[in-house]
Amino acid sequence: MLKLTDHEKAMLDGKMGKFKQKAMEFNVRYAKVLGAEEFCEVSRTTLFIGAQHYLDCYKHGEEYKKIFSEFYLCSDEEIELGEMAPECKVQTCAASCDMWNCDKTHLSKEYSDKNIAYTEAARKMGVKIVESCTPYYVGWIPLMGEHFLSTESSNVVISNSFFGAYGNSDGVEAAVCAAITGRTPKWGMHIKENRYADCLVRVKCDVESVSEWDVLGYTIGRKLPKSVVPVLVGNFKRPEINRMRQFSSSIAVSSATELCHIVGITPEAQTLEMATGGKTCRHEIEINEKDIAESLSKICDAGSGQVDYISIGCPHLSLDELKEISEYIKGKKIKEGTELLVWTDYSTKAMADVNCYTKDIEDSGAFVFTGSCPVVMREESHKHATGMVMNGVKQAVGIRHQTKVPVYYGDIRRCIDAAVKGRWEEAE
Repeated sequence: MLKLTDHEKAMLDGKMGKFKQKAMEFNVRYAKVLGAEEFCEVSRTTLFIGAQHYLDCYKHGEEYKKIFSEFYLCSDEEIELGEMAPECKVQTCAASCDMWNCDKTHLSKEYSDKNIAYTEAARKMGVKIVESCTPYYVGWIPLMGEHFLSTESSNVVISNSFFGAYGNSDGVEAAVCAAITGRTPKWGMHIKENRYADCLVRVKCDVESVSEWDVLGYTIGRKLPKSVVPVLVGNFKRPEINRMRQFSSSIAVSSATELCHIVGITPEAQTLEMATGGKTCRHEIEINEKDIAESLSKICDAGSGQVDYISIGCPHLSLDELKEISEYIKGKKIKEGTELLVWTDYSTKAMADVNCYTKDIEDSGAFVFTGSCPVVMREESHKHATGMVMNGVKQAVGIRHQTKVPVYYGDIRRCIDAAVKGRWEEAE
């Protein structure tokens, strides 16, 4: 039996307007399907909205109010757009394109204008326009035990694992309705008992750099049993947030992981016993160098080859990484006919501008873009490419579904080297 508070009943009965009523009706249907007994209060959400390509099923020129009602509220009735829940901090996730550089990213002005219009509609509803898949770099940080929703899979893993916040990998409709009502069904990772580890992962390989953590996450994900909460143990150096960003991104590519404990590092795993709730893990796996090599063979095409499209920044880069790029690329020139795209969010780019990192990068012939990435922009943005290099496992894996050209994977410096030479050189 689903229990509702007086506030939730008021929304469901339409006493707070049709907008919240339709969102609450969705929440109730969702809760019943999940078997949830009650709702929890959501204080933060990130929304993958705008002119995203999942809306391509709608004809050009259709009114956004109709689209929003049908797609997000699952309503045949066209609803007047209202406001998000005031108690919920709501902001946009990755954008469908860089809002100001459609020409440089090979997208039409018509598409860019549509995205701007949809984004403006979201802003009027109270959604902060941030356009970031790394919201923790710009202040979106849920505290331990805080309930959140995010449409970015890597952010779900980061927030659950490293902040100790509570959230699931819900769909965009569930996230939007949670943002409107400030409520989501209490199930999955919102319940403490479901957060204990039941799969022990012994890391028996060298892992230190950002890219090594990236490949490790993908490797663990593809070897995990289904529907488990992993806990990592191993003799590795304590990682920082950029490494954990890549790890969280890639483990969510190869598995449905929402929470990953690391003994001595994540807040709910100060000890192995704490992570497991004192129980013995049902599963145990080991990750060795052979597993890592096998993953690399899946992520990066074999051999060397000509490349003309290189993208750095999946997930979006931090300020210190932009500094690293600016220092390494200074004095170099991107090969003519080759594109180097560097991705971050608005506020981080603003800081990079002040520190002259953007100037140093763009003096080389590269571009610093905001808010999106090639996978999200889809084929139109890169269909001209004859060879690609990506610095993120998530991007390298995702882009393969959109292209038939060679796709290589490497760290930031190898990406820059490839852009300067117009060629990817296989590691010796």
